[in-house]
Amino acid sequence: MSEHRHDHDAIPILFEDNHLLGITKPVNVPTQEDSSGDPDLLTLLKQDLKERYNKPGNVYLGLVHRLDRPVGGAMIFAKTSKAASRLSETVRGRHFRKIYAAVVHGKLPAQQGTLKHTLLKDARTNTVTVVPKGTAGGKDAVLDYRVIGETDRYSLVHIELHTGRSHQIRVQMKEIGCPLYGDQKYGASVNKPGQQIALWSAIAAFPHPVTKEEVILQSLPAREFPWAEWPDAVYQKAFGQSL
Repeated sequence: MSEHRHDHDAIPILFEDNHLLGITKPVNVPTQEDSSGDPDLLTLLKQDLKERYNKPGNVYLGLVHRLDRPVGGAMIFAKTSKAASRLSETVRGRHFRKIYAAVVHGKLPAQQGTLKHTLLKDARTNTVTVVPKGTAGGKDAVLDYRVIGETDRYSLVHIELHTGRSHQIRVQMKEIGCPLYGDQKYGASVNKPGQQIALWSAIAAFPHPVTKEEVILQSLPAREFPWAEWPDAVYQKAFGQSL
């Protein structure tokens, strides 16, 4: 047993076999290397695999989907290139279910509904805006939402993504007047600097790329403000049996 600990010991493993590695992404860790030079998830996990299995040379780990840097929660990585390409097909074919928990400002227009917008990303500023349908470069964005808790100021929302656009949940919620709690980019007028965005990847579910059995990764945020405004039972009901 080695005595030394690594930062990545804190990355909880939700699922692992020879083909896949499912983890809970910590908040504020980039998914892959970016200009910040901060330790990124892909590198940390590769190091961890190398050490745990005493692997010489480079370790393969395929990135199949992404979470924005400030967002935490369930994520899957592929341990073989075959699993990576099959999982990418699953994502493209929309057979990969992505369910999020979010805390937004205010009350939503209805207790449940579908949001459809056309989004345009400006790569230069890394911001996304809602544009009229048919705009060059615009991409359709679709999500279903269900309100699962409310306080005077905030709503706790169960969101299922049907498209995987950049910043999609954040931009679509802002567009209907309910920006996410703590979102510095799309809710600067109602959030204070330093607040942590309340968006969490609660469930990632997909057919296993080899066995075809359904894999369900589940993760819930630590009950700190604003998540702690609702009891555990609310989360269990919404995300414990939502499949």
